[in-house]
Amino acid sequence: MITARNLLPRFLQAYPFQPATGVWRSVEVAALINHGIPLGRGLDVGCGDGLLTGIIDEQLKGRRTWVGIDPDPAEIALAEGTGLYEQCFVAGGGSLPLESASFDFALSNSVLEHIPDLRPVLLEVARILKPGGQFIFTVPSDNFHAALHGPLWPHADRDQYLRSVDRRCAHIHYWSEDTWANELAQVGLSLTLATPYLDRAETQRWETCSRFTGGLLYALFRGRKQPIQIQRKLGMRTQSRSLPRPLAMLGARLLSGKLDQRVGSPHACLLVVAEKN
Repeated sequence: MITARNLLPRFLQAYPFQPATGVWRSVEVAALINHGIPLGRGLDVGCGDGLLTGIIDEQLKGRRTWVGIDPDPAEIALAEGTGLYEQCFVAGGGSLPLESASFDFALSNSVLEHIPDLRPVLLEVARILKPGGQFIFTVPSDNFHAALHGPLWPHADRDQYLRSVDRRCAHIHYWSEDTWANELAQVGLSLTLATPYLDRAETQRWETCSRFTGGLLYALFRGRKQPIQIQRKLGMRTQSRSLPRPLAMLGARLLSGKLDQRVGSPHACLLVVAEKN
């Protein structure tokens, strides 16, 4: 069984300027890997720079062929440089330049919560899946806000704080299991699993780390740029970025407290699996 503690050094290596992201992703990817990813041809919906899916793939047994899509040309250029994908496309999820019923599975990791109009995306994913093909995705859930600690100052406005977190993270949707089941059913996908991850303690570990890294940068830029724009401006998103493993191991020791302990609820996120009818 893969644990978040096992994965955290790898994520700190890959994302040396984003330790909070490393904390979140280590928990998230452990959940994905322990659930399992089908063999065959897979579509990476919102692949970004491809590093995360590469970490997933290196932990899996068996052969998979990956195709990546992302609307951001700069991210696709980075994804192509990983050598993971047989093809990459600059495309939004609502208009995929791909044949119908041509994929065994689709994977989307912390992407769907950012898309304002999800129905076209779900329709397209359903279209490109083979009958019985799986759509596996991770998203923040309707419990995300409840899992956060909130503002540090005792008399600060919690609602204002939560809105600021949503703006910085660019979160639009916080759907429950029931909402996902209904939305997926509308496009011919049946929800077969919805399991929570990132419990309260893990969420607040991410939150604390984020306050003093990405959150601080976001505040210094007065909220005028999204985190990915700030990273580009500061030269943080390059193929050469990497933290030496000894430093990554040291960082993981400092950041791994309360990971994998399963001590608190509610959980902030859902791992969802749906099957094409």
